[in-house]
Amino acid sequence: MKIGNFNLDIDGVFIIAELSANHGGKISIAKDTIKAAKEIGANAIKLQTYTADTLTLDSDKTEFMANPNGPWAGTRLYDLYTESALPLEWHQELFDYAREIGIDIFSSPFDKSNVDFLEQFNPTAYKIASFEITDYELIRYTASKMKPIIISTGIASIDEIQDVVNICRSVGNNEIVLLKCTSSYPAPLNQANLKMIPNIAETFGVVAGFSDHTLGSTAPVVAVTLGAKIIEKHFILDKSIGGADAGFSMDKGEFLDMVKSIRDAEKLLGKIDYSMTDTKKKSRHSSRSLYVSTDIKKGEEITEKNIKSVRPGYGMHPRYLSEVLGKVSVKNLKFGVPLNFKDIV
Repeated sequence: MKIGNFNLDIDGVFIIAELSANHGGKISIAKDTIKAAKEIGANAIKLQTYTADTLTLDSDKTEFMANPNGPWAGTRLYDLYTESALPLEWHQELFDYAREIGIDIFSSPFDKSNVDFLEQFNPTAYKIASFEITDYELIRYTASKMKPIIISTGIASIDEIQDVVNICRSVGNNEIVLLKCTSSYPAPLNQANLKMIPNIAETFGVVAGFSDHTLGSTAPVVAVTLGAKIIEKHFILDKSIGGADAGFSMDKGEFLDMVKSIRDAEKLLGKIDYSMTDTKKKSRHSSRSLYVSTDIKKGEEITEKNIKSVRPGYGMHPRYLSEVLGKVSVKNLKFGVPLNFKDIV
């Protein structure tokens, strides 16, 4: 699968910097964040495209208040989303700027009107947020645009995950990425359950990745070692900007360290390769081989008292030890010389 020019099969892990609400209400901050994401090695910047009215109702009822145990406790949902929304009129300039500096850009729509709005920018992919995974019609409509669709699975049951995969496939879209996600802000490490990443890929026959809300970079790196092809992490230019997502977002230095750690993990994982590389061949000189351990006279029997398997590896392979025992030397052999078949009969 490709997202833009990035091939998930051969180009490694696709790292997404999530702008979310980290724009401070200024387009200049949003653009500086996009530039910083490019500089620190992110492959894409992801926006969120919504208005408060596409997410919730302007209501003071208790159920329209943010989670009392979460970071936005005491805030009306409508007010939270009004404050956090990326203005629609910024999108053209941000898409143009990202493409100008060479970083991929796409967004999360939150209703069908958002999808229609985003289509004019021809995004390389769409992302469905965790809390929208139950909006089957949104997923059906988004998938019908025939772009790779990345879906966070944070709150979904296994049946709902299968439902949305089936919905995407029913409209002919098989370019599906499911992200393991824990929908807590920040997410505790003991709730990450990263072992689900390879299971998601196998169970649903999709590309699997990780949308991370934990603090630090340990979880994304572990996710990569478990097969995550996409890593998504909230990114803020500077935490002093503040905002709804600042507390669980990485700043420039932290994100840079995460990118480096992910790329190092990719190098460490390497590939399955049993071939005799040049490095292996050179290192074999430090391995064991059969050497004369005491002087051997011509005609003397070869025994474990006069030859040994020792380092270095310039003599016969130790696999031949049982084969040479009991043979006799055809010449005098000095202590410390490698044993060879031509020396014995």
